[in-house]
Amino acid sequence: MFLSTYENKIDKKGRVSVPASFRSHLSNLGYNGVICYPSFNNQSIEACSQDRIEKLSASIDSLSPFEEKRDYFATSILSESMNLQFDSEGRISLSTKLLKHAKIKNSMLFVGQGQTFQIWEPAAFEKFKINARKKANLNRASLKWEKHFNNNEGK
Repeated sequence: MFLSTYENKIDKKGRVSVPASFRSHLSNLGYNGVICYPSFNNQSIEACSQDRIEKLSASIDSLSPFEEKRDYFATSILSESMNLQFDSEGRISLSTKLLKHAKIKNSMLFVGQGQTFQIWEPAAFEKFKINARKKANLNRASLKWEKHFNNNEGK
């Protein structure tokens, strides 16, 4: 899983080191890179494994080929996706288009989201996080807990 938050700087050649734990997870999935695309939910870059983008593609393909939603999702996700391979030092080069979308200039945050991660401009993420915490608190009852977890609390 992709957990935690890491801040890394962009080097003079426009490369950034992907956190070692994120690279390790992707490597365990048999992939030496990451798929990135601009988020359509916020000003961040979505990042995932090859398997995850294939599942997204299959989900999009399950829509009717004549349905507008299919084109919207394919255009917003698949046509904007970039397959970025790690160099020998675990770095990737994000395109200018992706960096502009997220308003990233010198450094970025790699934000674990479980099965995926996001890449943010640090100040923008801090603002988002404050709002996300408030909304998570308001919506905490909607999290589904398996009976197993409820029976083992406090053990």
